Amino acid sequence: MSIPYVRGRTITQAHVGVPDGIYEEEYGRAGFAGRYAHLYRTEAPVNWTRIEGPMRPRAFDLRERASDRARTPLLMNADVTVSIARLQTPMDHFFRNADADEVFFVHEGSGRIETDFGPLSYESGDYLLLPRGTTYRLAPSSVSTYLITETSGEVGFIERGLLGQHALFDPAVIRVPTPEPSVAKADANGEYEVRVKRLGEITRVYYAFCPLNVVGWKGTACVQQLNIRDIRPVMSERYHLPPTAHATFVASNVVICTFLPRSLENGDPAAMKVPFYHSNIDYDEVLFYHAGEFFSRQGISPGMLTLHPQGIQHGPQPGAAERAKAATRTEEVAIMIDTRNPLRVCSEANGFEIADYWKSWTTPVAKKANT
Repeated sequence: MSIPYVRGRTITQAHVGVPDGIYEEEYGRAGFAGRYAHLYRTEAPVNWTRIEGPMRPRAFDLRERASDRARTPLLMNADVTVSIARLQTPMDHFFRNADADEVFFVHEGSGRIETDFGPLSYESGDYLLLPRGTTYRLAPSSVSTYLITETSGEVGFIERGLLGQHALFDPAVIRVPTPEPSVAKADANGEYEVRVKRLGEITRVYYAFCPLNVVGWKGTACVQQLNIRDIRPVMSERYHLPPTAHATFVASNVVICTFLPRSLENGDPAAMKVPFYHSNIDYDEVLFYHAGEFFSRQGISPGMLTLHPQGIQHGPQPGAAERAKAATRTEEVAIMIDTRNPLRVCSEANGFEIADYWKSWTTPVAKKANT
């Protein structure tokens, strides 16, 4: 039985009517779905003077990444790898991931993805869900940047529960491909190359015919496409909802959420309008900033990515609550990836790191590290 205990100075409704000079922190288990405590502090828990060790909050400016064809791994653990990739020209081979399901988020650009199930045209704001073992080829028509989440567990859409099956987005908006011939051409040897990744290694398989030769398919496992404009975010007039209210995809030990423009908590002047301080002790939190104005986080622009490790509190930066008082909407678009197990930063990401991001709760964000 879950019994809430109350001791000392508290407030009745979480995130509403916190007195001046008191800072509410939510200590939550299981990604805001488990046991919890609200701690009322006399100083904000992020007002640190120094952090020594690997658990500091980190940020990466991916806008300066050179235009090339290779995906660059940024963060990983046994469950998930988060990468960034940029393509200017169509792939000259096909690819199949035998290690993981893949979720592509198209940050910028447009083009076509050809798959076993048929092709789909993509544009900025699209999610492309590729089940493990799908053979595909990306063919951008303009320079395209993708945030790629690879998961060892099967990815699916989040269950909507009591909200109803048409909440957030009607399943009818999900697009799936129809078979048609690939436009890929054979190489100089008259062959088509398929690169298969298994246990992190690449095997090359060659055919005298195009491997995307499916003429029909049926079933429940397939490539799926969802654009963020078709997602209708959950909102509350009088209470700031936790990030999990914006969940889109779920896999084993991984949740992908979509933060979109929406009305703020305008129905109660005492309700918080910015994310509350929290110690999401069971999950690392990754945020990729796609578009809009991120009023709770200064020094951040579209194309940047942040990592807030479990065990270190995080929340709005100084001045965010004051800036939010007059606001009635948020215009941000961001992708959040929460991981049950701790992430490690890949060496390839170090060159994009904003060295002193952890200081941004008390000082301006420093310039990009020379590493």
